[in-house]
Amino acid sequence: MIYGKMVQGQFIRKVNRFIAEVYIKGVKEEVHIKNTGRLTELLRTGAEVLLEYSNNPNRKTKFSLISVKKEGRLVNIDSQAPNLVVFEALKTESLSEFNHIKSVKREVTYGDSRFDLYYENERGKGFIEVKGVTLERNGMALFPDAPTTRGTKHVLELAKAVQDGYSCTILFVIQMKGCTAFAPNKEVDPLFTDALIQASAQGVRILAYDTIVRDNELILNQPVSVQL
Repeated sequence: MIYGKMVQGQFIRKVNRFIAEVYIKGVKEEVHIKNTGRLTELLRTGAEVLLEYSNNPNRKTKFSLISVKKEGRLVNIDSQAPNLVVFEALKTESLSEFNHIKSVKREVTYGDSRFDLYYENERGKGFIEVKGVTLERNGMALFPDAPTTRGTKHVLELAKAVQDGYSCTILFVIQMKGCTAFAPNKEVDPLFTDALIQASAQGVRILAYDTIVRDNELILNQPVSVQL
C-alpha cells in the first residue's frame, strides 16, 4: 500500500491512546496515532517518526503517525495497513498459500465474530484473520503487546469455523524487516497464547509474513517461521 504526502517528525509524548505530540519542522503538533496499542518500545521521546499529511478540513489533526524508527529500522504502526496489504495480495494472487482465488470480501460476520477476510477458491471457502505485529525483541516478533480478549475470541471462533468446513488462517503481518521468527507473547497474554496453540491443533493455519517498510509504502514480503 502507498501513503500520500509524508513528513518527518520527532516524537514528544502520547497524550492518550489516539493522540500524540510531535515536533514537525520545529513546531509542536498534535497528531493522530493510527494504532491503539501500547507501543511503549517504539513511542519514546525523541524517536524519529514519519507522518502522513491530510488536507481534510473536517479532521481534528492534520497528521497521522504512520511509522517509527527503532535502532535505524522503520517500523510501520498503522493498524489498518496489515489488513489492506493482505487483501491486495489475495486479489493479485501473490500469496502462495492461497491459490486460484475466485472472490474475496472484507469484514465478514461468522457466529459472534467479524473476521477480516472471507475468500472462495477452487478448494472451497475460508476466513483469514489478520493481526499486525509491531513488537520485536532480539529478532523475535511478538503478539500481542497488550492483553487482547477480542483477539482470543477471534482465535477460538476460527477453530469452530474449521469444524463447520471452512479453511481458516491467522496471518500475522510483522510490520518491519529483520525478524527471524514469530511467537505469541505468552508473558503478556497467556490466554491468547493457549488459544492460538489450541486452534492450531484443531486445524487453523498460523502464518507470519514480514514486510518492507519504506517512507511512504508498506509491502508484504516473505514468510517468517512461527514458533508456538
